[in-house]
Amino acid sequence: MTAPSTAPAPPSRGSRWIQQWDPEDETFWKETGEKVAKRNLLFSVLSEHIGFSIWTLWSVLVLFMGPEYGLTPADKFMLTSMVTLVGAVVRVPYTFAVAIFGGRNWTIISASLLLIPSIAAFAVMKPGTSFNTFLVVGLLAGIGGGNFASSMTNINAFFPLKKKGWALGLNAGGGNIGVAAIQLVALAVIGANAGPRVLLGIYIPLIAVAAVLAALFMDNIASVKNDTGAAKDAARDGHTWIMSFLYIGTFGSFIGYSFAFGQVLTNQFGRTPLQATYLTFIGPLLGSLIRPVGGWLADKYGGAKITLWNYVAMGAATAVLVVASMQKSLPLFVVAFVVLFSLTGIGNGSTFKMIPGIFQTKAVAKGLEGEEAVLYGRRLSGASMGLIGAAGALGGVGINLAFRQSFLSYGSGTGAFVAFLVYYAVCFAVTWAVYLRRTAAQGQAATASEAKPQLSYAEV
Repeated sequence: MTAPSTAPAPPSRGSRWIQQWDPEDETFWKETGEKVAKRNLLFSVLSEHIGFSIWTLWSVLVLFMGPEYGLTPADKFMLTSMVTLVGAVVRVPYTFAVAIFGGRNWTIISASLLLIPSIAAFAVMKPGTSFNTFLVVGLLAGIGGGNFASSMTNINAFFPLKKKGWALGLNAGGGNIGVAAIQLVALAVIGANAGPRVLLGIYIPLIAVAAVLAALFMDNIASVKNDTGAAKDAARDGHTWIMSFLYIGTFGSFIGYSFAFGQVLTNQFGRTPLQATYLTFIGPLLGSLIRPVGGWLADKYGGAKITLWNYVAMGAATAVLVVASMQKSLPLFVVAFVVLFSLTGIGNGSTFKMIPGIFQTKAVAKGLEGEEAVLYGRRLSGASMGLIGAAGALGGVGINLAFRQSFLSYGSGTGAFVAFLVYYAVCFAVTWAVYLRRTAAQGQAATASEAKPQLSYAEV
C-alpha cells in the first residue's frame, strides 16, 4: 500500500489540475481522494441535472403552445423528436470531451452552452413565430442531452472500482430527475397563469450558477486520456450493439415518454396544459429514483435476469395502455403509464449493470486472467457505455415519431403503443437468446471452456 506521504494532495486553489490520482490506493482514498471525488460528484450532478432539464424543456413548452401558435399535434411531436435526436447524437463527442478539455473545464463549457438554447427560446416563445424557427431553437436544446455522457465519463475516473456503481448510479439518477424537475417548475408556472418566458427566466440564472460552481469547486484529472482504439474496438464488438438495442427499449422509452406523455394527455384525453402537467412529472420522477434499485436487483440476481423479466413487465404495462387507450380510460391510462415509467428506470439500471460483466466474460473467454482481464473488461465497457448511451437516447426519437404517425393515422396513440409492445417482446427474445439460453443438450455438448462464458453471461 502506498504510504500516506506519497499520496497526491488535492489541487491548490489556483490550479484545478490533479497530476496524480489513484483512487484504488486505500490510504489515498481515505485521506484525500474520497472528499475530492464526492465534491466533484456533487457539482457534476448539478450540471447534468440542469442539462436534462434543458434537453426536455420543449416537452413542457409545447404544452404552453395553444391554438394561437398554429401548430398541429404532428408538428409538436416532430419538434420533440428532433430535440431528442440532437441529444442522442451529441452524446458521442461529449463522451470524449472530458479527456480533451478536462472534467472541470468541460463541465464549465457544457453548462455555459445551455444558455444558448435557453436565451434563444426566451426570444422566440410567442405566437406568430414560424414552426421552422421553433424547430431550429428546439434543436439547440438538444445539447443538454450530451451532459449525461460527459458527466458519467468524468465521474467514472474519480471513483475506485468498488464505488463506481454507487457513484454512477447517483450521478445518472440525479441527472434524470432534471426531467421531472422542469415539469414541476412548469406546473407552478402554469398554475400561476404565467407565460413560458417565466419558466425560462427561472432556469437561465440557474445555468449560470452551475457553471460558476463548477469553476470554483471541480477539478481536472491530468491522467485521463482519450483511447480511440477502445472506442473502435467497442464499436466492432457485437455486444455493444446488442446492448444498445436493449437500452433503446429502456432509456429510449424513459426519455421518449418524458417528451410525449403531456402531449398524449392533451391530444388524446383533452386535458388542459395545467391538468396534464399535474400528471406528467410523476413518471419521470419515479423512473429516475428507481434506477439505482434496478442496479441493486441486478447485483443480487443478475442483470440479464432482471432485464428479461423487466421486459415482461413492460410488455404487460404496455398491453394495459393499449386497452386504456382504446377505452379512453384516463385513470387506467395514467396508472399504467406511471408503472411503465418505473419499469424503464429498473431496466436502465439492470442493462447498464450488464455491460461490465459482459466484457469481463469476454476477457476470461480470451484466456486473460487477474488484472489483465480486469483492465480489458474496464477498457471496453467504458468505451461501449458512451455508444450505448447515445443509441439508447435515439429510442426517444422513435417513440415520438411513432406517436406522431399514430395520431396522424388513427387520431390516438394506440397504434404507437402496439408498436412498443412488439419491440419489448423482441427485446425479451434477444435477452433470453443471447444471455440466458442454456438448454440441457447444449450444456452437455459444450466444453468447459465454452460453457464458462455462457454461464457468466447468465450472471452479469
